[in-house]
Amino acid sequence: MVEEQRYKDLRKGERGAIISIVAYLILAILKLIVGFYADSSALKADGINNATDIVVSIAVLVGLRMSQKPPDHDHPYGHWKAETVASLVASFIIMVVGIQVLITAIPALFSSNQTAPDSIAAWVGGFSFIVMIFVFRYNRYLGKKINSQAVTAASKDNLSDALVSLGATIGIIGAQFGLAWLDPLIAVLVGFVICKTAWDIFKDATHYLTDGFEKTELDAFKETALSIDEVKEVKEVKARYYGNSSIIDIVILVNGNLDIRDAHDISTKVENLLLEKHQTFDVHVHVEPD
Repeated sequence: MVEEQRYKDLRKGERGAIISIVAYLILAILKLIVGFYADSSALKADGINNATDIVVSIAVLVGLRMSQKPPDHDHPYGHWKAETVASLVASFIIMVVGIQVLITAIPALFSSNQTAPDSIAAWVGGFSFIVMIFVFRYNRYLGKKINSQAVTAASKDNLSDALVSLGATIGIIGAQFGLAWLDPLIAVLVGFVICKTAWDIFKDATHYLTDGFEKTELDAFKETALSIDEVKEVKEVKARYYGNSSIIDIVILVNGNLDIRDAHDISTKVENLLLEKHQTFDVHVHVEPD
């Protein structure tokens, strides 16, 4: 039942990736055309950012699709981690773009031929900000609803893109009032925001892939097991993320005078409670005498 729901959630997650692809495609074309026409470094940097985000969203979509593949001979647990790998790949792509934007923008900042871009660039930047805020809110909601690392990573990228567009708009407007250096300055800040987004996504993805796990969640698993009267103590609890769920390994202590059938019944009770309360993928319970 849990596995079927996870497949349904992954299919829902595809909608978020597709919406991002469509939004980025339209905005990238619009920004690059207007950016070159208006001669705005900030808007061109933002357009390049969105063009690369199309690749990122496609990587997320591919990861979600691969995660839905059933177990096979060399993936007995399925392909759930493909989603996290997609987030990791996305972080590398975003970082390359951020560095490229910085390489282009920093020389422009110190150039002596700075001119104010056409005001139409500000309107495009403001429009892009509004669009990306809506895309961010949708993907953040969807990512939390289906507990998807890839969709959540995409929503963080959406937010950074919205802030980048806002910054570009402010820079372009400032340039209209004689502050021509604001436009390339915002382009530099855009580069740093893109790199920061890449680092955050990379950090989260590597945390999951190296079996990192939040201590608060481990404590919650322990409390759940201890809520069963027959469990005298939880000797050890470990867990690892698997796609948008987790696998728990727990060692419990029970009355040493119980026969093996009674001890097994207690372990089954612990397993079922953890599966029901925490929506985990699988639970391994080891019983030892108190």
